[in-house]
Amino acid sequence: MTSKDINTIMEELLSPKRIKFIAISIVVLVLVFILNPFVTIPAGSRGIVLNFGAVSDIILDEGLHLRIPIMQTIIKMDVQIQKSKTQADAATKDLQDTKFVIVVNYHIAPDKVNWVYQKIGISYEDRIIGPNVEESVKAVSAKYTAEQLITKRELVSSEIQDSLREKLLTYNIIVDDFSIVDFDFSQQFTQAIEEKQTAEQMALKAERDLTRIKTEAKQKVEQARAEAKSLRLKRLEITPQLLKLREIEARIKAIDKWDGKLPAYTGGAVPFLNLNK
Repeated sequence: MTSKDINTIMEELLSPKRIKFIAISIVVLVLVFILNPFVTIPAGSRGIVLNFGAVSDIILDEGLHLRIPIMQTIIKMDVQIQKSKTQADAATKDLQDTKFVIVVNYHIAPDKVNWVYQKIGISYEDRIIGPNVEESVKAVSAKYTAEQLITKRELVSSEIQDSLREKLLTYNIIVDDFSIVDFDFSQQFTQAIEEKQTAEQMALKAERDLTRIKTEAKQKVEQARAEAKSLRLKRLEITPQLLKLREIEARIKAIDKWDGKLPAYTGGAVPFLNLNK
């Protein structure tokens, strides 16, 4: 390549038109970098479009979108299922203090994220979820006694869930799952429950012992009745004829054993007799 060719190439590169094009390209790239007209909405989120700070009706789905720089701001809001854990204190129908631990799985209605952002903001868990959980727990617990909270736990859980679902739906928050992971009573009531259970166990043992004693006594009575009946039957079997027969049998046995000698007697007014003579 000759020096003439090199000069020609340099003249073309440094021509006013090319320099202008390069300058414009650089400016455009800088503007694009600074203004950033592109926005990406990640999976499980929605984009809220703000026009000069005002919430619009436009909701951006997942993916890449264009925005108008300076004019539009995009707020990303999570619509995936989220978990909230709340501790709630309540009083039962019989005025027993109790503490609940509630876990709620929920998500924001995807087509209402702009409403939620405008009316509530992004701190909806602290402002909406927790307070409504406490309110639902207090309302339902007041309908049941402390004992019923234990024996009807599934029914209580279902009523709290229905109440909470209805309340949160007004805020476009959907309840996916609900569970009472724990609940405790006051120390005095817990002690009273333990004492009651102990008393019931002792009463049950005493009842079983009484039943056993009654059964044993009944068995002894039946045994005595059987023995008495047997004796009565034996007495009924002893007739005068049987006694005469036993007497005859005894005489026969005595004759069989006799050796033919009569007994000899001495003394008294009866003289001694010698039958052999």
